[in-house]
Amino acid sequence: MARWWKVVLVAVLVGLPAFLLGPALWPISPDFPVPAPEQMPFFILLSVFDSLFLGLGIAFILFGWPLIRRMPGGSGALRRAVYLSIVFLLVSWWPHINLHNAVGFDLQGLLYIDYAFHIPLMISGGIVAYGFLNLFRQSEVIVDAADRTPVERATSQVPG
Repeated sequence: MARWWKVVLVAVLVGLPAFLLGPALWPISPDFPVPAPEQMPFFILLSVFDSLFLGLGIAFILFGWPLIRRMPGGSGALRRAVYLSIVFLLVSWWPHINLHNAVGFDLQGLLYIDYAFHIPLMISGGIVAYGFLNLFRQSEVIVDAADRTPVERATSQVPG
């Protein structure tokens, strides 16, 4: 089975139960406003996306590390940080949104949720951007070296 089919299978096998279990695991707060009927499809669609991305994150946990491990440039620590950041960027939405529903308008609870999710999301985005820039710099070096003749490559490596 092709890897992308495995990813789709894991995403559905995790996402569907997550979609169905979300409201049971995190009952909606009684002080949370009831959406208007015309808003309900959009909230359901948001829940579908949260659940699907949870499944994609689990699939990335299962299948993504071998690809990240072969990422050129950067240290092992950067590779691990990029891997964990991508996992967090994918997986965190499902508990994040469900916790918002469960907490309702409890401002202290909202602060806890936002600090627990928003700051790590920001840091994760920064790590992924840094990893991408590092990967891009590495590919520029490879392309630059490939564009030179063997003599230019040899003379550019001579110290002095």
